[in-house]
Amino acid sequence: MGKLWDNKVSRRRLLGGAAATSAALPVLHELIPHQSLHGGISPAEAAVEHHRMAHRGSAHLGAVGHVDPKANGFDPQVILRDFDEGRVRGGVREWDILAEEKEIEVAPGVKYAAWVYNGRVPGPTLRAKEGERLRINFTNAATHPHTMHFHGIHRALMDGIPTVGAGNVEAGESTVYEFDATPFGLHLYHCHSTPLAEHIAKGLYGAFIIDPKAGRPPADELVMVMNGFDTNFDRSNEIYAVNTVAFEYMDRPVRVKRGELVRVYLVNVTEFDPINSFHVHANFFDFFPTGTRLEPRDYTDTVVMGQGERGILELRFPYTGKYMFHAHVSEFAELGWMGFFEVTG
Repeated sequence: MGKLWDNKVSRRRLLGGAAATSAALPVLHELIPHQSLHGGISPAEAAVEHHRMAHRGSAHLGAVGHVDPKANGFDPQVILRDFDEGRVRGGVREWDILAEEKEIEVAPGVKYAAWVYNGRVPGPTLRAKEGERLRINFTNAATHPHTMHFHGIHRALMDGIPTVGAGNVEAGESTVYEFDATPFGLHLYHCHSTPLAEHIAKGLYGAFIIDPKAGRPPADELVMVMNGFDTNFDRSNEIYAVNTVAFEYMDRPVRVKRGELVRVYLVNVTEFDPINSFHVHANFFDFFPTGTRLEPRDYTDTVVMGQGERGILELRFPYTGKYMFHAHVSEFAELGWMGFFEVTG
């Protein structure tokens, strides 16, 4: 397994399947730590380990076991295509959102004490049409103050930050956020209480889509929220994922059809790392930054995003088969942020 330094388990070891508490890392294996950077193993030892790994006969690394979505109360497979359009009453599109505390499993055997919107991480994908009046009835059922801050254009009183408007919503209290859906595009919402990094990292975030008035071309639409989890409270993520569960789409690939337009709503809310990225194998996509223009900016196979950035990816798969997608930060991929598209005829 290699040596340790600073009495901590290196986050650069790959996920294993042993049980762990919410305050500890899982037993990790297979990938050698980059300890030569920290006065650990020698270059010669690293070369031997690299040779061993290159001939071990496994195509890709991953977690051992599977996370039960029923135990978590949400399923990353469902989150992919689950768009919450709320309800329309009196000409206003409306949602009820509840913040609470909940233990979730982010990798096999790895429990995490999360803060959640409506029982899941990420929270529900809220979807509206450009120009609609929106109302969010927010209740804080947790033990800490929380808010909901929406990216978009609205009055300061509706901004969901401490000391402005309703400010922090204390435990057991409620408030209402109301504003118009503008501009069209792909946005996000998150808690803005302090300490801000911890409130976001614990799971209080979600995607927020405003469709243009004329809509977009029909497509198989997918939501992918890139996130990470600091399981030992050192402000450094040990697990990375799309839609929360490490390697979820390796175990159960995202099924799409050959030739059909696939639209991915990609949001980066990875805390404690300045950037994240998305790369698809054997294909290219049109990229619409923030989704606020109807013409793509790029035709590429890799996009890099800072914290809070998001964009829409559109692509078609001309061939059947299994096509990998993952972060093009290799460490993130090896710690959970990788999956497959399974293209059928």
